[in-house]
Amino acid sequence: MAAEKRKAVVLLSGGMDSCVTAAIANQSHQLALLHASYGQRTEARERRAFEEIADFYGVKDRLMIRLDSFAQIGGSALTDRKIAIPESCESATHSTEIPITYVPFRNAHFLSAAVSWAEVIGANTVFVGAVAEDSSGYPDCRPEYYRAFAELVRQGTRPETHIEIATPVITMRKSEIIRRGVELGAPLQLTWSCYQFEDEACGTCDSCRLRLRAFAEAGRSDPIAYRVRVAQ
Repeated sequence: MAAEKRKAVVLLSGGMDSCVTAAIANQSHQLALLHASYGQRTEARERRAFEEIADFYGVKDRLMIRLDSFAQIGGSALTDRKIAIPESCESATHSTEIPITYVPFRNAHFLSAAVSWAEVIGANTVFVGAVAEDSSGYPDCRPEYYRAFAELVRQGTRPETHIEIATPVITMRKSEIIRRGVELGAPLQLTWSCYQFEDEACGTCDSCRLRLRAFAEAGRSDPIAYRVRVAQ
């Protein structure tokens, strides 16, 4: 009789990277999925993507949390509607500046919630779909950030607690993530990446353009609907 899989908490935004990360985690672990809404423009659509992906994998252990302080803090085009969403991927490919879509220190809050839940339910791993290369240049998506956070987990949990921070797609290009997702049968058609809209993806924000370029490089057609499909 096969040994029962250990439980893992997967941070699932509803986007492509976290969906493929969930597919990778599903190979070796029993999934517990965590989703955070933080006042972002497309939070309802992202929450729907989370639920549909969780249904696809038949996951019963789901936790949805709200982090309303991000909207109060501001400083990001994702949480402050007075700041326009850039309609170019220049910040992601040519600029060394941190884009205005960066939500200050967001991933630390997500990881903290995931580690807290993992310790309660006895999970031994927290999976997060951070991508360092071919992304928007967010400082909390770098490998050294997660190495530092792993040490924080070791220092800040019970002595008998052992929780690993797993970042299986962090060194991949977006096109490689798509190919890996296709190999694993990940439901990419259920994912949502657009920063602006919830009915059809805009096709012009950083996230949409990076996604469209990745699908083109992977030789695949993006299965979601777009208002505009900009040539990459």
